[in-house]
Amino acid sequence: MPAPTPSPPLVVRRSSLRGLTRRKLPFLPVFAQSVAAIAPSGTAAVTPPFVISAVGGGASVLAFVAAGLLATCVALLIRPMAQRLAVSGGLYTYVAQGLGPTVAIPVGWSAIVGYGSVSVAGLIAVGTYAGQFAETAGLSGFGSTAAIVAVLLIAAAVAVLLMVRGIRVSAGATLLVECVSVAVVLALMIYLLTRGGGGAGLPHEYTERPGTGNLAMSAVVAISAFVGFESATTLSSESYRPFRSVPRTLVWTPVAAAAIYVVAVVAESIALGGGSALSAGTETPVTDLLLRQDARVLAAVVDLGIAASFFACTIASTNALVRVLFTMGRERIAPAVVGRAHRRFHTPAHAIVLAMGVITGCAVGALLAGTEPQDGIRSFLTLSALGYLGSYLPACLAGPALLRRIHESSRALNVLGAVTAVLLALLVGAAAFSNQSNNAELLTVYAAVLGASLVYTAWLRVFAPDRLRGIGIYDEPRRTDLLQTATFR
Repeated sequence: MPAPTPSPPLVVRRSSLRGLTRRKLPFLPVFAQSVAAIAPSGTAAVTPPFVISAVGGGASVLAFVAAGLLATCVALLIRPMAQRLAVSGGLYTYVAQGLGPTVAIPVGWSAIVGYGSVSVAGLIAVGTYAGQFAETAGLSGFGSTAAIVAVLLIAAAVAVLLMVRGIRVSAGATLLVECVSVAVVLALMIYLLTRGGGGAGLPHEYTERPGTGNLAMSAVVAISAFVGFESATTLSSESYRPFRSVPRTLVWTPVAAAAIYVVAVVAESIALGGGSALSAGTETPVTDLLLRQDARVLAAVVDLGIAASFFACTIASTNALVRVLFTMGRERIAPAVVGRAHRRFHTPAHAIVLAMGVITGCAVGALLAGTEPQDGIRSFLTLSALGYLGSYLPACLAGPALLRRIHESSRALNVLGAVTAVLLALLVGAAAFSNQSNNAELLTVYAAVLGASLVYTAWLRVFAPDRLRGIGIYDEPRRTDLLQTATFR
């Protein structure tokens, strides 16, 4: 009779995630991570017009409410895992613990696509809206491709400095930036609601446009406004009280974002539908509307607020991305260099530099290839939504599976997990078959990434099964924790 497999120790001498700042982050920086990752202020000014132009104002409100409810359901399914495991790999590690390492690798790659693509879109948005701010303020020449590239390169360098310096520094910066940006956008919404429209009826591009394709892509765009709320899970091992702060962040972030988005959709629907004489196909309808109403100062402030919000989003999304890479490096799934931590700042500095190099290269390459900035932002945000949805779907099943494995099964979570997973699958399927011009290209890119992850998983299963079995590391209790003499370093 073979000997039973020994259980993992309850207490260890050194954590698998050693090197990162441990048990230091209070609740506010953790909350700031998720809030900045979804960039509610920048998204509230940029995303609703896309949906309004596709399905009209009334349907847009319903789309954002439904997206908020779906995001909250996902959060409720992730929360039980966040209450039990302190991780740096986020959903990648949770799925490994719930559904096994074979499923975890595609989820990890999908999450990397989500975090990376939104970071690329964020950099392009920073360059675009910072340049537009300069143009609105009366400075000419900042709307050119060269100027946008120069601004985003500076933004990327500053982001690297903040992230390498420490998660507390970067989280504090993103919290400050996002608070100011939210205040600016809320002021904009109040202005739009008080000014309203001119009563001349809806312009053609903002009238109701029924159709399965429009509704499907509008739903994807609406849900893309919430993705990233789970990124606080990648800071779980660095949080002071991870089993309280991270679950609270998971639930409250999509709720707070939904409240902001509903106000924004209502305000922008009224303003854009009120005889503003916007030209069809305008790339920045809200700013154009303010300029047509001679609110040049407010338009400039809004542009600056949007740029700042997307800068915070880039930092937060990249912070989450590099911690997934850090975990993979420690598990020998990714190159070992990305699993190293800075000796002084206790951050995954190597992964930060590598990831930001690729992200910046993609942003610059897209612009130099002739892509219009707004088209680039829209495309990378859509690709990020596919990556996020691809990681959310298995995570909805991993939560109930993990509870069953530890004999804490919940019938309500089992039902919620199955229903939410089906809804996410239908959403992705509907978007895949909608008649949007660049859908095929984006889906091809995402399918290629998933295909490569499956090939890599098969290779590991055959040639490196030990590495495959080692996936799913988390921050185990240390002996010094029990003695209450830990240095948390």
